[in-house]
Amino acid sequence: MTLVERETRDLRGCIGHVKDDRPLGEVIRQVAVSAARRDARFPPVEPGELAAVQIEISVLGVPVLLESADPGRVVIGRDGLLLRRGAVQAVLLPQVATENGFGPEDFLDALCRKAGLMPGSHREPGTRLFTFTADVFVE
Repeated sequence: MTLVERETRDLRGCIGHVKDDRPLGEVIRQVAVSAARRDARFPPVEPGELAAVQIEISVLGVPVLLESADPGRVVIGRDGLLLRRGAVQAVLLPQVATENGFGPEDFLDALCRKAGLMPGSHREPGTRLFTFTADVFVE
């Protein structure tokens, strides 16, 4: 769930849930509150601000393991990325690449940075890289 200031396009909150462990409606309710109130990068969205906030919901498809960390296998505009290494996990939605003008290598490096890893870490042993698609709903 992503919350964006309508006028400035500034991010106001973004929280996700990757597991397929509960009904979608329940997950949406939980992440909506978390994105508005608990994203530590931003002050909580106040009730009076709600009209100025655009809500975007990305429903992720099933992640597909990439057998090789070859950037040529990532399709910009279609693929989102999920990285796992031990207890570390990071996700970038498909729209992140297009919104930022990333090519595949830049997209992978941004994913590594989000995970707190050095750019290029997606190639290191013990790192699992997945792609996924997403159905995006914007109100």
